[in-house]
Amino acid sequence: MWQQIKNFYHLAQALVAVLFFNFPAKRLITIGVTGTDGKTTTSAMIAHILKRAGYKVALINSLGVQIGSRIFETGDYVTTPSAFGIQRFLKKAVTAKVKFAVIEATSHGLDQNRLAFINFRVAVVTNIAHEHLDYHKTYPNYLKSKSKLFKNANFSILNLDDTSYDYLKNHAVGKILAYSISHQGDFNPKKFPIKLNIIGSFNLENALAAASAATALGIEKRTIINALESFKQVKGRMQKIDLGQDFDVYVDFAHTPNAFAKVLQDLKKIAAEKRGRLIILFGAAGERDMSKRSKMGQIAAKFADYSIITAEDPRSEKIEEICLQIAKGFKNHQKKFTIIYDRQKAIKYALNIAQNETVVAFLGKGHERSMAYNDKIYPWNEIQIVSRAVKERMKRKK
Repeated sequence: MWQQIKNFYHLAQALVAVLFFNFPAKRLITIGVTGTDGKTTTSAMIAHILKRAGYKVALINSLGVQIGSRIFETGDYVTTPSAFGIQRFLKKAVTAKVKFAVIEATSHGLDQNRLAFINFRVAVVTNIAHEHLDYHKTYPNYLKSKSKLFKNANFSILNLDDTSYDYLKNHAVGKILAYSISHQGDFNPKKFPIKLNIIGSFNLENALAAASAATALGIEKRTIINALESFKQVKGRMQKIDLGQDFDVYVDFAHTPNAFAKVLQDLKKIAAEKRGRLIILFGAAGERDMSKRSKMGQIAAKFADYSIITAEDPRSEKIEEICLQIAKGFKNHQKKFTIIYDRQKAIKYALNIAQNETVVAFLGKGHERSMAYNDKIYPWNEIQIVSRAVKERMKRKK
């Protein structure tokens, strides 16, 4: 009941925002991208295709806001800004004579009506898996929040391989286009033979979603394929840190069981090809979905040769308790992990035990620039911290 009251307040706030900024979305072609994992990469792919097609584009996602060549900060832990923030950026896009606006839509943002009064030309889903149950309480509630994106779209782009397909198909409006990594649906690898130059087999799914959206917007097939083949890895997503060391290092944002499993499967293959071991470092956020913690431990025990469990935005929760909850997933695999509460020390430890041909992956923080302890936010840049630690390790080995 209380949540419904809050959401009504957010709806009223959204109405005030669109009135204040004079309905800027009406002068733009808007594309919304939702899902549990892959939203940021998929939204960036769509924007890249549109740019390669010669259009001026605005992109609002977890990495920030780009309007043409200008970049704006949205703050820590913000993917879908507030209703006023969204409308303000869309107004800037109109002023900059942008034609397309691509918006990453979170379940929180949709549930709280931050995207109300935006009629999306195209709505896209990547996948809907286990996440955010601390907020939504149940998976059906989570799914229902995601489905709001598809209730006012001209085109609904759905993932035929995902368990959400049937539900969304029955709740979506407009023309439905389905994509699949198998040889099914309107868009698949056979119809769209894309050769990506980025790591991660799951990115083919993201690319097909982007191709489907671009096609719905009238972009030619050859332009789409060429754009996707020139697409570069998104910051903090399977980002390789190569400073000349004799082992592979990756930084990735994977923090849900679904993304975790997909990333680890790919990393395990890379390690196997090198005939090396896979060492991973990860944690779980405090004050968030607790039920996924042991699941992530189970996935780590299955795919990684060794895991370091550490801090990842513990907030007001005790780091010790979070790590122990993750460790429960390592039942019968007690020798495959260690716990180091200090993430910086854990990073150095992971690199120190790396041998030739090892693959070391640092998961959960990705592009983020802060770490939350209690009620304080501290600067944190995993890519920089890992890079410095690699350099230090290399100096010691000389």
